[in-house]
Amino acid sequence: MSDDSKPPATSNANRPPAERRSAAAEIEAFVRQARALAPGNANGRLILALDATMSRQPTWDLACELQGQMFDAVGNTGRLNVQLVYFRGLGECRASKFVADTGSLKKLMTSIQCRSGQTQVGKVLTHALKESAAAKVDAVVYIGDAMEENIDELAEKAGSLGLRGVPAFVFQEGHDAGAERAFKEIARLSKGAWFRFDAKAAATLSRLLSAVAVFATGGIKALEARGRPEDILMIEHLRSGK
Repeated sequence: MSDDSKPPATSNANRPPAERRSAAAEIEAFVRQARALAPGNANGRLILALDATMSRQPTWDLACELQGQMFDAVGNTGRLNVQLVYFRGLGECRASKFVADTGSLKKLMTSIQCRSGQTQVGKVLTHALKESAAAKVDAVVYIGDAMEENIDELAEKAGSLGLRGVPAFVFQEGHDAGAERAFKEIARLSKGAWFRFDAKAAATLSRLLSAVAVFATGGIKALEARGRPEDILMIEHLRSGK
């Protein structure tokens, strides 16, 4: 799964003809928009990955509002290119190009509707590995609330990201114990960080995302230079391996 390769096909065998046509049209529209986004020069590249299954709609809407603040956070430290990756439904997993334009990314995100389906975190990690092999990726942000995959397989991919210097910052909504175990392992093995958040506490998520954005453009030194409470918290997590 990447910008220049054909996205994996979604199984439509069990859908009514009208729904299949609607889904196909929506997917085509996303691919067309994603390819039209123009990349910009940047000091950092960040992959923003979200679970877009049905339970995620409230947090998806929140992420649409907050993603612009990630760009704003690095206004004085360098530009940031962000790639949107999402999964939903029956095997659907998509990626945009890396973009440095808040408006374009938000427009793309707001065109997507969440659909029921199982998690596909493995595809997200595999995609991040492919992107990092092509060009440096400074960080991966993942926002989700559930885990329905083999933890050992995810751990292997997360470890590979860690070896390549691509930390995963995992933000968990809710208190699912299985998801927490998996998310913490992904963060630990990739040398990133895990955080729990409440969708009602938008300010907390916003501040932490801004810290990740600063890290993606300048590493720990950039966090130390900015020195906000969220930056200090992020540094503590990164250095402690939590």
